[in-house]
Amino acid sequence: MSVLKLVIGDRMGKGQKVGAGAETAGAQVTVIPGMAADMKLGDIMNQQEAQMGISFCGSGGAGAITAQTKYGYKCRYGMRSVEEGITAINDGCVVLGFGFNDKEELGEKLVKAFMAKHGISA
Repeated sequence: MSVLKLVIGDRMGKGQKVGAGAETAGAQVTVIPGMAADMKLGDIMNQQEAQMGISFCGSGGAGAITAQTKYGYKCRYGMRSVEEGITAINDGCVVLGFGFNDKEELGEKLVKAFMAKHGISA
């Protein structure tokens, strides 16, 4: 892997701030447009051969669980903090489900952790 491909799906059609932080850290980012984008996360990851996905909704679970069920991506959901996301990455998860948290810091720190875990340089 030379470039980390990240897909972001947000139930409310957001995710741009997380995407900006992820790009700052060196990822190639796709933010799925429109409402209920979280439910398309696995499909878009599969189409783009992305290594990582982030899903946002109220519970942080719907898009992540769908991606895992449909494509077998290891996921963790129900998360609320950067630290939980980093722990999930270190445990081998590639799809991360969060409650709404569209912040640049989240994208930047998660991408840095994923790249470190998988030996990808920016």
